[in-house]
Amino acid sequence: MGEKIYYDFHMHTALSPCGDVTMTPNNIVNMASILELNCIAITDHNSCGNVAACIKAAENNGLPLTIIPGMELETSEEVHVVCLFDCLEKALEFESFVKSRLPFVANKPEIFGEQQFLNEEDELTGELPGLLLVAANIDLYEAVSVVQSLGGVAIPAHIDRTSYSLFSNLGFLPSDLNINLIEISKNSDPEAFMIQHKKQFMKEVAYLQSSDAHYLENISEKERYIRVDGEPNAQNIIKALKEKR
Repeated sequence: MGEKIYYDFHMHTALSPCGDVTMTPNNIVNMASILELNCIAITDHNSCGNVAACIKAAENNGLPLTIIPGMELETSEEVHVVCLFDCLEKALEFESFVKSRLPFVANKPEIFGEQQFLNEEDELTGELPGLLLVAANIDLYEAVSVVQSLGGVAIPAHIDRTSYSLFSNLGFLPSDLNINLIEISKNSDPEAFMIQHKKQFMKEVAYLQSSDAHYLENISEKERYIRVDGEPNAQNIIKALKEKR
């Protein structure tokens, strides 16, 4: 059946303007380790800028923690999609694509928050001037297609929320959207939600629950798991997510 891998596939660093300044690479990976997670994904808004630092921080601390490179993309429909990849190179390739479709709006840190690039020592290496809390010129179908062309997994985020979700903005899950997974918020009752909204699901999908952590105290505890065959590396975890039904 495969090994149980306890996960949190949705969290933000201090690069996301809504992410707290304490969400540094070392703080994140060490908190995840304290909480006994096996795997986390770094999913800042429309950017993968701090993923490498988190991977290095976990390595430098000798933690048995797999870091999945990712992003929380905002599509042209203003739907948030968690995009996960099996290696940093593919995530950065996706980031380049997103950057080419992202309108420039100057960030106002006093309003939206700082957007900090950090290294593996939690040192500030720069700040991103363009606001990340904007919709990219990428529709939902293209987003899913491009993520999958890079071997990744696209997961509509916090589908149960009243904003920036597939249900709040489209009203249903299209039958021709090529996905097998959705994300339901950490504090929701997923089975009750699936039953209550079954008419809005035009196809069968599996669900995950992640934290969408913007603060260290929001990171998931050792509660939810997937089963993974082989070593619990990024490649095998992404493969398990693709096959999850």
